[in-house]
Order: sequence, then C-alpha cells, then structure tokens
Amino acid sequence: MPNPMFEIENNPHSNIGHVIAVMSGKGGVGKSLVTSLLASTMKNKGYSVGILDADITGPSIPKMYGIKGPVEVTEDGSYPKKAADGTSIMSLNLLIAEDQPVIWRGPVIGGTVKQFWTDVMWGDIDYLFVDMPPGTGDVPLTVFQSLPVDGVIVVTSPQDLVSVVVKKAMKMAKLMKMPMVGIIENYSYMNCPHCGKPISVFGESHIDSIANDASIPVLHKLPLDSEFARLVDAGEAYNIDYPLTEACAAIEKLVSK
Repeated sequence: MPNPMFEIENNPHSNIGHVIAVMSGKGGVGKSLVTSLLASTMKNKGYSVGILDADITGPSIPKMYGIKGPVEVTEDGSYPKKAADGTSIMSLNLLIAEDQPVIWRGPVIGGTVKQFWTDVMWGDIDYLFVDMPPGTGDVPLTVFQSLPVDGVIVVTSPQDLVSVVVKKAMKMAKLMKMPMVGIIENYSYMNCPHCGKPISVFGESHIDSIANDASIPVLHKLPLDSEFARLVDAGEAYNIDYPLTEACAAIEKLVSK
C-alpha cells in the first residue's frame, strides 16, 4: 500500500471507492484499450467509474472516448469530463491543445498527476482506473507512492522483448508492495477471416510461464480485432462489446478482502 509519508489527500469533493492502476513495461501494447474495457465492464455492472489519464506525454483516453476540453474550473477545483456513457475522465488533453507537445521534466509531470487527484472534483466514483505511461519511471512511482492504489493490472503482448520488460513492471509493483490483480495479454491472436482458427500474429505467447513464475494469474488474452480499432478511432471505445468479466471479478474479489 502507499507509504503514509507520501500519500496525498484527494479533493474534498471526491468520494472514490477504489483505485486500480493499469501499467505496462513498454508502450504500444494496448494499455489504454485495456483500461477502457475494464472501465466499460465495471460501468455495465452498475458501478460509477472514472479514468485518470496519467500518461501525461502521450494521453489517448479523450480521443478514445470522443471528448474534448476545456474542463470546467471553479475555485474548489476542476470537474472531469463526462463521456457519452457517463465515464468521468481527466486528462492533460482536456487542458491543453491536442497537438501541443508536453516538453516537461519528470517532477512537473509527477506534479500534474498529483493535481489530477487533489484538484479534480471527481464526485462519487466506485472505481477509478489510472491509465499509466509505459515503463517504471517517475509517474508510476508517483502513483504508487501518492495514491491509495488497491490493485495493479499489467498489460503485455506476446513478443519476447515484451516478456522481458513486463517482468520489470511486475517487480516494480512487488517492490512497492502493490497488490497485483493479474496480467492481461493484448494482441494475443487473431481469428482467421476464412476458417476462424486463431493465428498467433506476434508469435507464440510466453505469458503463462511468466505469470506462473511470478505466481500471478493471467486474467485474459485479448485478440487483435479491427472492430476495436474502428470504434477507438471513432471515439466510441465505450461501445466495444468485449467485457473483461474475469478481470473485473478479480478486482472485486481483491478489494473485498
């Protein structure tokens, strides 16, 4: 759990039940897609959900949900944007122009993530998903030390290189004493359009052995699906009909302990 010496208070107008961090060892593995699927699944189960987009230099959540800034700012803080499905979202792309590069040093980026916790009036949220940047740098460290993270989900893909870096992400979470929910593998396979058989586009997966060595469950293996990409590009990630039922059940089980 977060070190009480570092943990910061959230906004007085926020009532957040549980915080789930979604991380990856490297970029390009579909971490934001997985975050949106987790949020949608929980939303469809009747929970109120939010997404804190902590990928400050490469935010993608607003585009995926079809929302734009600016957010409403008051003397008590700022309000997150509501997507069409009711998901509450805060991202740097809702505060600055989408094409504006973020040329900031680590401490400034970390401070921005903290402000998304302290200055945003989230209201009543059952589950807040934190979409973290890839790697094990400043932002994951800030999130793990400053926010009351209930559990971590690691996103990976089948390539051998990814299997190396995902071990680093898992070891970081372990060193920070973060409860691990499990691993979700993206781009695991695609279904042949002719015969329907699964094809391992990115090679055979090693995630089961990696998870077994770390005593962490594999929660799901996501396919490579063009319909996912179409809906994300259309700003309708919430319309992807692919519930991560087992992953969300594991989250519920973890936070109920």
